Amino acid sequence: MISIVTPVYNAAAFIRQTMEMVKAQTYADWELILVDDGSKDNSCEVIEAYLKDNPDERIRLIKKGKNEGAALSRNRGIKEAKGRYIAFLDADDVWLSHKLQRQLEFMTKEDAGFVFSAYEFGDEEAVGTGRIVHVPESLTYKKALSRTVIFTTTVLLDTQKISKDLIYMPNVPSEDSATWWQILRNGHVARGLDEVLAIYRRPGKSLSSNKLKAIQRIWYLYRNVEKLSFPASCIAFVGWAYRATVRRI
Repeated sequence: MISIVTPVYNAAAFIRQTMEMVKAQTYADWELILVDDGSKDNSCEVIEAYLKDNPDERIRLIKKGKNEGAALSRNRGIKEAKGRYIAFLDADDVWLSHKLQRQLEFMTKEDAGFVFSAYEFGDEEAVGTGRIVHVPESLTYKKALSRTVIFTTTVLLDTQKISKDLIYMPNVPSEDSATWWQILRNGHVARGLDEVLAIYRRPGKSLSSNKLKAIQRIWYLYRNVEKLSFPASCIAFVGWAYRATVRRI
């Protein structure tokens, strides 16, 4: 079984679509764990109303009661997961209907414990823009430091090959990247399926402030989480900046 972990925070506009999208997957042996992170909108009410009208024992809602951030919300979902495999899905992103099936087939073929896929940028309505982020065949720890190409919504992990202790996310900025590095640093290799299986919804507003925050977050990870030297951090940062720019052109 695949346990799908979705943090929910003020996601009322998207969460019904998220549940329907998961239910439409061609691979049906899954559970969807929705972890509400203290939403201030009516996300929980939308979820509960949907499940009342469309009962599905595969979907569970966990109410945390207070806002603690995505990392701790995902960690709660990981802790509650009953499946062998763990997938992550943010409430505002989109999966193609065959996402789980294709990735599980790929994981089995590659005998891998960690796989991820290509994805497409979408607009505010999650309609694909044609801008695709392709992924390499594999990523080691050293390579991953200079390319944050692993999109959380495309990740699938096998807990029989990778301990849950390595999957729990540190509560730091860019917790997802920190987690992938944590796994890879411990000798695992991530396998990339260069096939678009997800759409990354992006707001139409200016991303200039987000770019500055991204720079601050990646530098923080290099220096304070990975404990890289200043020269090593600079080398990794140059590679990251170049690839991040190309990815958005």
